[in-house]
Amino acid sequence: MERYIIRGGKSLQGEVEIGGAKNAALPILAAAIMADETVLLENLPNVSDVNVLLQVITEIGATVERIDEHTVKINGSTISDLTVDNDQIRKIRASYYLLGALVGKYNEAHVALPGGCDIGSRAIDQHIKGLKALGTNVKIEHGMLSAKTAHLRGNHIYLDVVSVGATINIMLAAVNANGNTILENAAKEPHIVDVANMLNSMGANIRGAGTDVIRIKGVPKLHGTEYSIIPDQIEAGTFMMAAAVTHGDVLIHNVIPKHLEAITAKLNEMDCRVIEYDDAVRVIGAEHLRSTHVKTLPYPGFPTDMQPQISVALALANGTSIVTESIFESRFRYIDEIVRMGANVRMLDNTAVITGVPAFTGAEVAAPDLRAGAALVIAGLAAQGYTVIDDIVYIQRGYEEFDKKLQQLGAEISKVETDRDIEKFKLKVVS
Repeated sequence: MERYIIRGGKSLQGEVEIGGAKNAALPILAAAIMADETVLLENLPNVSDVNVLLQVITEIGATVERIDEHTVKINGSTISDLTVDNDQIRKIRASYYLLGALVGKYNEAHVALPGGCDIGSRAIDQHIKGLKALGTNVKIEHGMLSAKTAHLRGNHIYLDVVSVGATINIMLAAVNANGNTILENAAKEPHIVDVANMLNSMGANIRGAGTDVIRIKGVPKLHGTEYSIIPDQIEAGTFMMAAAVTHGDVLIHNVIPKHLEAITAKLNEMDCRVIEYDDAVRVIGAEHLRSTHVKTLPYPGFPTDMQPQISVALALANGTSIVTESIFESRFRYIDEIVRMGANVRMLDNTAVITGVPAFTGAEVAAPDLRAGAALVIAGLAAQGYTVIDDIVYIQRGYEEFDKKLQQLGAEISKVETDRDIEKFKLKVVS
């Protein structure tokens, strides 16, 4: 089993390149199969979730040609199977995007219920509500989510709660529906705008993505396109927080600074300096981080996917911070791990009261989910001594070559498999 070992205490310095957004890439891959012509996708992150989805798309009959690790050609004209199910697809959350895509194209789909990180209840009731409103008969049987209709028809849909997944799934299905669809209380995240832009480049007619009202005029069919996926705001935010925690100076390339405004604002409150460029940000960590309060909210609020990373930073800040999680009730499963490293955290329901400590000490910890795993890496970078992180398979779901990018910034981190590898690492960094 692969693990990370880190010797902390090094200030991160240098430049790093951010990859394509995982949260945009997954629904965009699903959208690509809706055309019977070739779709070329660029800036695709080479992470495990993306590779699982590409494998499943191949298994249902679509033609997938991997040009290089970040570029792929997909042609959906050869799809022969409307059932999506294997052991791997049940482990990722994005499986449900194939439901909206296949129903939109073929009026029928059978998709394994989604998995993903255990960060709390992520009901699919809003997905089902939206698909039913478009005229489908939706059932859950034997661990499968099935949808079927004679024809899709546009409708006026109001989401009871803001849901990124439901917003995207309804968009995917509605682009080929007869008539117009109005989707209210829609999520506004950057990757929703990216999916809408990609679908529009295929001939869809979507307006209002990025606002809480999305209007979709159905079209008979979609065509091929070439599209480049937006940069990953969460990967960028993770490196921003790593620079802050290690009192570093890091220039982060291939970002959209507007997508990072909530993160930038909190880093400024923590006395870090953030300099914005057209497609880059530079983070200069403060000598002493200052406490602040954080509440996760749907975009443009502070992202839930950055909550573990900023909580680690605040655990090393002067003063007491309050972090409130309003999206996922199990986002704090990493707290026991950072307490093992010396953090002072008191939990009150969905709120963490964090009193900063002067330093962490290295320990053996385990990643409970994707973003918490990245946060533990950040904690290890700041800790005194050695930190070993187990279950990094979660981290690899969303971060491409995380260890190598950190090494380029001067971090002492390595991917290892055995205790002997750990001893070799320790001998190497000491020598």
